Order: sequence, then C-alpha cells, then structure tokens
Amino acid sequence: MTPTAKARPSTAAVAIALLTVYVVWGSTYLAIALMIETLPPLMAAGIRFVTAGVFMLGAVAAHARWRRRGAPIERPTLVHWRSAAIVGTLLLLGGNGGVVLSELLIPSGIAAVLVATTPIFMALFDSILDRRRPGWLVIGGLVAGIVGVAILLAPVDPLSRLEPAGIGLVLIAEIAWASGSVYAQRAPMPRSSFLATGMEMLSGGIALLGAGLLLGELGRTDFSAFSLDSVLALVYLIVFGSIVAFTAYTWLLANVSVTVVGTYAYVNPIIAVVLGAVL
Repeated sequence: MTPTAKARPSTAAVAIALLTVYVVWGSTYLAIALMIETLPPLMAAGIRFVTAGVFMLGAVAAHARWRRRGAPIERPTLVHWRSAAIVGTLLLLGGNGGVVLSELLIPSGIAAVLVATTPIFMALFDSILDRRRPGWLVIGGLVAGIVGVAILLAPVDPLSRLEPAGIGLVLIAEIAWASGSVYAQRAPMPRSSFLATGMEMLSGGIALLGAGLLLGELGRTDFSAFSLDSVLALVYLIVFGSIVAFTAYTWLLANVSVTVVGTYAYVNPIIAVVLGAVL
C-alpha cells in the first residue's frame, strides 16, 4: 500500500503481527491438506476468502455506522478496487491457489519448505522496482534462509520422487505472492488496513471461485463425501488463516519493509513440518 506520513508502528505491534503470521500460517498448510481431502480445492479456497472478505467488510461497515458522528467514513474508489483486485488475484489465486493445488501432488510440509524461498523473490522484485541493490545484511539473511531450506529438504526420502508438477506449482505461487506483496506496498489503497484486507480477500476469493468453475470442479464435486475434518479445516482457515493472519499480513505490508514481512516464510515450514509429522 502506498506509504503515507503516519506514526511509526511500535515494536510490540510489529512483533505481535509477525508472530501471528508465523504461527497461524505455519499451521494452515496442514489445514489446507485436510480441506482438500474431500472439498474441491480452488472453490473451497474461494469460499474461504469470500466469506472472510464479506465478514471483514461487514465489520468495517458496522464500525463506521457505529461511529458515524465522528470522522467521515472512508469510501473506497474504483482505483482502490482495481488495486485490491490485482493484489487479491496475485496473492490469493496465484499464491494461495498455487499452494492449494500443489498439495494435491506433494506433502504439505514439503510445500511449506519450498515456499520458504519466497523472500528471495520479494527482495529481488523490491530491489528492481527501487533500482537499488539489497544491503549485505539482507543478502546474508536470504543466503541463511536458502541454507535452511536445503537442510529441511535434505532428510526427505526419496527427494527425487517428488512430483515435478507440484514443485512447479509452488514456484509459480511464490512468484505470484511476491509480486502481489511488493505491488501492495505501492498501490493506492484505502487508509484502513481492515477495509483494504476485506477488499483484497473478496476480490481474490471471487477469482478463486471463477478458476474453480472454469476447471470444472463443481461438476466433479460429491457433496455427500464432504468429511467433518475438511469442513472444520475450512472454518479454521476462514477464521484464523484469513481474518486473523491475512489482516496481520496486510497491516505489516503497510507498515514495515517487504524484507521484514518476508521472514514469515522462514518460520512457517518449521511449524508446518512439525504439525505434519505429529498429526
């Protein structure tokens, strides 16, 4: 989102937001794997984000109505909706949708580990747009991240048998997510992070539903086969993965550097691999 003159966020607020994204999104890889066991992948993801987006926009509207005697209500413009559609499509259809489809082919823990290279793309795209070379501290952190990914992947047996299409989907998802994250920091968006988050989730969710319909998921869906585990996983993803964690991520993009935000990708695999192994 376009930086504006505003108070610098407190260290505690940034730490809480980062911790939320670290822990919650680390658990969503397993939740996604459970969701797609019996639910159509892209359409379920679409329902997840449309539901969360409608809830967020409803909450923003309710809050604005409650305080209507105070400051004027912020109304998103067509330019804001255009930005939200671009960000939502890149992050949710390209990024999340790619990961969801990849988990049909590779384990959730492996997908999470591969996603850990996302900060590399984020730093690269950010540097290209700003026409500057990343600092040595940033480069050192990225190298350490790559080494960490290699260490996590090394015990996978047999690594060579992983489905190439699954790995390719994760790579596409990473590029889309990094592009959307970098663009979001520069795009004209509403001042309210909650409003922007709701708009992005609604736009991205609609794009996911459209992609699922185009791929014929609805015709192949057996509603009687839906399991309780899959439905509960979807509910968890709506409440915690979207409303809670995606809001924290959007706020971070508006308040700290993309390099700091990208550190979530190094922590998520640890949580995802542990949960996948235990559960």
